[in-house]
Amino acid sequence: MISRFIAKIKAKLSSNKAVPAAPLASKAPAAVTPPTTRPERKRRPPRKETTGTSNGESRPRNKKPAAAEGKASKPVHERPAKKVITEAGPITTQDDWTPEKTTEFSDLNLPKALEHATHDLGYDTLTSVQKIAFPITLAGNDIAGQGRTGTGKTATFLITAIKRLIETPAKAGRKTNQPRVLVIAPTRELVIQIASDAVNLTKYTNINVHAVYGGVDYEKQQQPFETGVEILIGTPGRLIDFHKKNCYDLRAVDVMVLDEADRMFDLGFIKDLRFLLNRLPKYDERQSLMFSATLSHRVMELAYDHMNNPKKIRAEEGDLTAATIVESMYHTAMEEKLPLLIHLLREVDVQRGMVFINEKRTGEKLAAQLAKYGFKVGIISGDVQQRKRMKILEMFTQGELKLLIATDVASRGIHVDGVSHVFNYDLPEDAESYVHRIGRTGRAGAAGIAISFACERYCFEVPAIEEFIKHSIPVKEITPDMLVLGEMTDKDAKAEGLKAGDALAPRKLAGGKTVGGKPTGGKPAQGVNRRPRRKPASKPSV
Repeated sequence: MISRFIAKIKAKLSSNKAVPAAPLASKAPAAVTPPTTRPERKRRPPRKETTGTSNGESRPRNKKPAAAEGKASKPVHERPAKKVITEAGPITTQDDWTPEKTTEFSDLNLPKALEHATHDLGYDTLTSVQKIAFPITLAGNDIAGQGRTGTGKTATFLITAIKRLIETPAKAGRKTNQPRVLVIAPTRELVIQIASDAVNLTKYTNINVHAVYGGVDYEKQQQPFETGVEILIGTPGRLIDFHKKNCYDLRAVDVMVLDEADRMFDLGFIKDLRFLLNRLPKYDERQSLMFSATLSHRVMELAYDHMNNPKKIRAEEGDLTAATIVESMYHTAMEEKLPLLIHLLREVDVQRGMVFINEKRTGEKLAAQLAKYGFKVGIISGDVQQRKRMKILEMFTQGELKLLIATDVASRGIHVDGVSHVFNYDLPEDAESYVHRIGRTGRAGAAGIAISFACERYCFEVPAIEEFIKHSIPVKEITPDMLVLGEMTDKDAKAEGLKAGDALAPRKLAGGKTVGGKPTGGKPAQGVNRRPRRKPASKPSV
């Protein structure tokens, strides 16, 4: 047994011995096949130098046929010549005028051309603001002036700026697209009014005045920059647009004017304003003039940041409203305001009146109702085209319209003489706007009437307004006969600004929202964002 077991182990061991590996045979190198050559592509035959024409003739390629006789041919790839900006020339004036009489403006020693223009405009006596401001501004100093509306602030800074343009040479190397005077105003109506006054004051000189504002084609406003601009007037947004297009620069500005500075804050223009001020010459290399109806803390902070030690002046301290304006107030309900206004318009002699509202849609409803009751009325709002707005202002100035409805934005820019009445259909939501509203009447010492309606929605503003103007507003009683409307005289009448074609075309904003446009008599255009209708309540299931 043992011998068998040993024999099995030996046999198993002998079978597990490794078999020696056979030597590796040398592998013959594989034959290398030559790469296959790609067949040569047929090249396109070269283009012919001439191409055939319809009559069998040939002409060179890429050249247009010769122009007909009498017409000049124009090369295809000719680039427009680069516009060359030249240096601006000196200011010239007409000095052959002799004043007929001596006025307070004669004592200012103005250039003859400027004095002649003031004489044509009927400027004889200085206002309270001008008596304080002119000795400072004409000496080249900066001021921050406060004065109520209608005290001659516009004439003050324009006369100061024009006198400096005539008597002081421009900075060395000034180009034609570098204005010497920059006037910044918050609203387009105010810009238009300032530009009109500037043109009248510079008509005996070669000074170019240019105004830029929204609502007008860019190309039309861009062309005057190519011919030359000395006085540039505009709203902050449009001024920045043209500045970023390199249409002009502000390195040669001698005088900077900021009008209605407090309104800049109210409209949210402070960032745009600082953008422009930071691109002007240093504060000690220019003269800065700032005017505002109120000089609040934030306005003075702006003045000290960008002006050279401005002198703070206040005209008629403690009297923000003109003494010639008779103020009154009616405490009324919302639904009583329309009949009360119509009664007052019928009873009093309104030669030219302005009605102020807080919301645009309130003004549209009011204008539509007044037109049906026989009043010649126009409305200025953001939905009305710019050319139509200017036409409405012109009609109101010429007396074709007896009433003009506007918001606070328009109240800062409308300078129309002869406004006899101002109606605050809605009390303003801030006290400063009250001063600006009633300042449309009683201008330059004329008499005016300001009537306010205090309804349950805006009556809470009365204490703040009376505290700001430092006197109480007399309250009048309403009798029942004052709330009788009567019959409409013309149900189909339309107010100016609400007629077909007066509104802006609807346009889409980012995100698909459609804004603007009321093309048919005050009805909202299709797709305009409007308040959704309330769904009827579902009936309870039985």
